Amino acid sequence: MKSIRVQLLVWLTATILISAAIEAAVSYGIALREADELFDYQIRQLALSLRDQAFSTPTIVQGVVGDEPYDFVVQIWSADGTYVYRSDPHAGLPDAAQLGFAEIQSNGAEWRVYSVQFGNRIVQVAQPMEVRRSRAAGLALRTLAPLAVVGPLLVVVAWFAVTRALRPLDDVAREVRARDASALTALPERELPDEVAPLVRALNELLRRLAAAIDAQRAFVADAAHELRSPLTALKLQLQLLGRSPDEPARRAATGQLAAGVERATRVVEQLLTLARSEPGGTPESSADVHLDEVVRLAVGDVAQLAAARGVDLGLTSADTAVIRGDPDALRVLARNLIDNAVRYTPRHGRVDVSVVLGVERVALEIADTGPGIPVDDRERVFDRFYRRPGTDESGSGLGLAIVKTIAERHGAGVRFGDRAGGGLLAIVEFPARPASAQART
Repeated sequence: MKSIRVQLLVWLTATILISAAIEAAVSYGIALREADELFDYQIRQLALSLRDQAFSTPTIVQGVVGDEPYDFVVQIWSADGTYVYRSDPHAGLPDAAQLGFAEIQSNGAEWRVYSVQFGNRIVQVAQPMEVRRSRAAGLALRTLAPLAVVGPLLVVVAWFAVTRALRPLDDVAREVRARDASALTALPERELPDEVAPLVRALNELLRRLAAAIDAQRAFVADAAHELRSPLTALKLQLQLLGRSPDEPARRAATGQLAAGVERATRVVEQLLTLARSEPGGTPESSADVHLDEVVRLAVGDVAQLAAARGVDLGLTSADTAVIRGDPDALRVLARNLIDNAVRYTPRHGRVDVSVVLGVERVALEIADTGPGIPVDDRERVFDRFYRRPGTDESGSGLGLAIVKTIAERHGAGVRFGDRAGGGLLAIVEFPARPASAQART
């Protein structure tokens, strides 16, 4: 049973019915007791009303008037035990009387009897218990009649109340169903019940995040199309030049330019795919205990050939044993991109020093180079997609640092740039450290 409306109605209906049953049982018991007290009061008052009656001769009256029997039997004795009055000689009541109230059995019938003495007379009034119970049950049942009407009425009222209370949820569901995939505007939040407002606010927050993600994807696709247009156009021109080459040296030169263009286009496509996989909603990343120092060593090895070709001294100056939680492949891409950028922007015979530093709460990956650095005003912008600083001679797509930032955010890390002591740039990526016990076990 998953419907809130059905659950509320079942619980409310069950509560009403159980309450009505308890109320009926209590009311029935009280009504029976009150009816019993009322009948006792009646037979006592009847006995008291006969104390001043004069009976000169013994009187015996049959127990019926017309076709209707009496509910009471009256017997009166004189002091010597002689009957003065008997309303029904066939009732079979005993000739002796016990003063006050009593219940007796006579001739297979049960009687409620009240006896009182006035001077030299004893007055006894008796009533059959069967009559008393029948009359009492009738009175008690009549007290239950309102419950028979109020119970179903309460169920109907509960149904209307539940339906009205859940109407805001129905309105929200109807509003969401009426939208198409492109309608990401916020749902109305005014005049909502306190229980529904958090749900609507959460939906609106989700819609805002979804709209931002879709806008980012649209921008990504537009930027990617723009960035791919240039290398593809260059490849087309280089193919035309290759076709018009008059001799073998010209064809070799055109072929070399075409190969370089294919390599640049391939790098752009690879970086676009890496960025797409690194973003939220991309390929789910694995999560495991990763030795960051080992991952960084592999990344240094990936860039070592480029550093040697450019005459840059690349080395891992220090590498503390540090274990973090994350995706080893993505972390390798992060380290490789940062080291590759440092090597490309460091002049010939410059230095790039890489280190992994284990702290109490953080693990830092630090990459220091002797290049020209990045102005403070540009240190945030360089993480934007396809952003390249004016006057940069190095070829590239402007995606490397965007990939670094995305991977770092998915690992709960922060990326920042600072100044290297002695000149140059210092890139720092700080990861949350595993507990010391986990570091030791690993």
